[in-house]
Amino acid sequence: MGALEKAFADARARPGKVVFPEWDDPRIAQAQARLESEGLCQPLPPDAPDDTLAEALVRVRGIKPPLARKMLTKPLIRAAAMVAAGRVDAMLAGADAPTRRVIEAAGLAIGLAEGVAAPSSFFLMVFPDGREMIFADCAVTVAPDAEALAGIARASAASARALLGAARVALLSYSTGASGAGDSVQTVRAAAEASGFAGPVQADAALNAATARLKGAEPVEANVLVFPSLDAGNIAYKLVQELAGAQAVGPFLQGFARPVCDLSRGATVDDIVAATALTLAMAGGRD
Repeated sequence: MGALEKAFADARARPGKVVFPEWDDPRIAQAQARLESEGLCQPLPPDAPDDTLAEALVRVRGIKPPLARKMLTKPLIRAAAMVAAGRVDAMLAGADAPTRRVIEAAGLAIGLAEGVAAPSSFFLMVFPDGREMIFADCAVTVAPDAEALAGIARASAASARALLGAARVALLSYSTGASGAGDSVQTVRAAAEASGFAGPVQADAALNAATARLKGAEPVEANVLVFPSLDAGNIAYKLVQELAGAQAVGPFLQGFARPVCDLSRGATVDDIVAATALTLAMAGGRD
């Protein structure tokens, strides 16, 4: 059973609560109806501001209560605070709001997971032969330093465990081990050492055990590829789409303490329903 199929099955078996701050968007309204009729989740609008939501902001950000109450006038912040307060399992936004606003709201109200320096994103890549992999970061972090890259690796591993059942992570480079040098290689090496995952490693060695041995590296047979820059990640996932016929599902935000999904502003109703199921799978995978 593939990750998406399993996510739908798990959501039906244990429907969660999901807040949609863009409640009145026509696509969100259609998706809500489907999610309820198919028994996938209980969709909810943002709650009215109250003391519990303000307390969640105070706890996460250490701000004063009057400022917290002022921030709660924004639907995105209220929705994220509902996640932080445990009223819902996840938040889906971005049908109308730009990614930076969704990230800002999640950062303010939910905060980052332990060991993560900055939020990032991943695509679930589904190949014609049934293989599934996670590619990160292909949409958010332009030029991560070693700390950020280590955080992307940790967050991607958590996403892989939740969706794929296991995480075999490789931090990619144009060098395997000590075969090459340069600033980017050193950044990847430092990130690998900090996160405990394989790297620096070339893509062929990351995927092929025989090639890894020939290059003097431990086989990884990775199902999570962490790219050294947004250039590399974005180019790679689009090449795999076009040349290998892979389906790219996402991007999904990761690295927050609780699940948040940033929808594309061009998302269809089908996209929103699938994104909801996968986000709930990640919420369940972190229980």
